[in-house]
Amino acid sequence: MASALGTLCGQSYGAKQYHMLGVYLQRSWIVMFVASIFLLPLFIFTTPILKLLGQSDSIAYIGGELIYVMCGGCRDTWKGFSLLAFKDLWPVVKLSLSSGVMLCLELWYYTALVLITGYLKNSEVSIDALTICLNINGWEMMISLGFMAAASVRVGNELGRGSSTAAKFSIVVSVFTSFIIGFVLFLFFLFLKGRLAYIFTENEEVVEAIADLSSLLAVSILLNSVQPVLSGVAVGAGWQSIVAYINVACYYIIGIPIGLVLGFVFDMGVKGVWMGMLFGTFVQTIALVIITYKTNWDEQVIIARNRVKQWVVDDAQEPKLTTSDVS
Repeated sequence: MASALGTLCGQSYGAKQYHMLGVYLQRSWIVMFVASIFLLPLFIFTTPILKLLGQSDSIAYIGGELIYVMCGGCRDTWKGFSLLAFKDLWPVVKLSLSSGVMLCLELWYYTALVLITGYLKNSEVSIDALTICLNINGWEMMISLGFMAAASVRVGNELGRGSSTAAKFSIVVSVFTSFIIGFVLFLFFLFLKGRLAYIFTENEEVVEAIADLSSLLAVSILLNSVQPVLSGVAVGAGWQSIVAYINVACYYIIGIPIGLVLGFVFDMGVKGVWMGMLFGTFVQTIALVIITYKTNWDEQVIIARNRVKQWVVDDAQEPKLTTSDVS
């Protein structure tokens, strides 16, 4: 949900409305605070919930731990607490919900892959092999997520600044660079096959299963070098709701059903399930490429400018919370 700030702050920074970044941050705090109230029981009772789901005591206790992170502020973008934080909250709520749905649908997609695998024959070996593959895939995903954040910031900045040409250039650079890295890793993991599995396990049966899945792992790495970056472009432009609809269609209407058919009906096991779900990711990537290519970026500049003008308040007119207000 916090990725809504990628749209709002990125475009405001590009438009040189620096003081609004602090206001947007406070609005996001309010929205996230309300959302966290509903999620608080889940965090408080994580340990008993995990035990109820059959996890071991050690895993349940580790999963129940909480981490608190604090950070400093920035002089140009943080002007102190402002009453404007309570104004125009609904647009922030809509962007936050769209962002949350967009990202959750993607995370749940891989969770569904593991859950479905649990119903296959020889599920223990299949889950071990798949989990190791997804962990390796997660290593590469960290690179793509970095490019996703960079694409979100750069596209938002350039749209807010009013430069459609620079926005398009930043998209090309981000996607192409991430793709090149992904392609190198694609060849690397395709060549290694199951050898990397020995980092995680000595079980030969699991190693053989990973070697059988290595081609799908390589394809997954290649697709994940492009798809997250395009999602970052969507965040920078404010298209979160569009991507959420695409994720629903490609993941849950196309990918999972095809995976179920290949895995259970055609008896291809975990390989069939993953093939079907990779096809869903492929369709999603193609859809995002087409949307990004067909977009009128000059029009997106106007939309971003209107969004910034609609919510911006002159720094001198911004009402501040004083000591007397608090008391």
